[in-house]
Amino acid sequence: MRALITNDDGIGAAGVRYLAIAARDAGLDVVVAAPSSEASGNSASIAVVEREGQVPVARHELDGLAGVPAFAVDAPPAFIVLIATRDAFGPPPDVVLSGVNRGSNTGRSVLHSGTVGAALTAVAHGRPGLAVSLDLAGEATGPAHWQTAAELATRLLPLLSDQFVLNLNVPNLSSQRIRGLREVRLASFGAVQTRITENGVDVVEASVAEAGEVPDPDTDTALVAAGFATVTALTPPREADVPPLVLPPYGG
Repeated sequence: MRALITNDDGIGAAGVRYLAIAARDAGLDVVVAAPSSEASGNSASIAVVEREGQVPVARHELDGLAGVPAFAVDAPPAFIVLIATRDAFGPPPDVVLSGVNRGSNTGRSVLHSGTVGAALTAVAHGRPGLAVSLDLAGEATGPAHWQTAAELATRLLPLLSDQFVLNLNVPNLSSQRIRGLREVRLASFGAVQTRITENGVDVVEASVAEAGEVPDPDTDTALVAAGFATVTALTPPREADVPPLVLPPYGG
């Protein structure tokens, strides 16, 4: 099975390398293609940097992945997945693994995640997708346990489907300290804040902030904070299952 490994932290991020190594060691035929620079918060954007009508792509060498083709692309991860399904990096992938993201992707704010957006794009184009994130908030000053998240991701491979994305969030702990793996629902999103400031000129600053309330105990946000790895199944955009709409008369 051929696997595309991508992320939204960029080709030089540690997480994508650990995920690629784990996928290779699990027996997958791996190709890595990731943004040439930070592309967090891009959701499923396909906006690209063009030079003379072309998207720049460069070969890249990753430590510990001798013989594994790797590419730095001037584009967000969803676009990378899209062109990968069209033979941009060799034979199209059978599965897309996105991550390991630096920071958790929990709650309804996953809508804005480039990591999750890449996996959703994969499923929208008929490929199973897995998004993997490492929660670094709790132990930001200690070591980052990329290997824990990457190895746990490979254990979920038999569960992947082209009908939904699995969104995996892992506490920043050694595998021995993870309290378990739970299937959970998303926490509520929180709040989006905007404000107008004056720094010589008028500008708008936007930020995303968590809501002040404590998340429900059976949600991804709460359980990751409690030391559990969590999995949530997400669906790509599709028609809503609702009764027929009564549309107003319009046109001839």
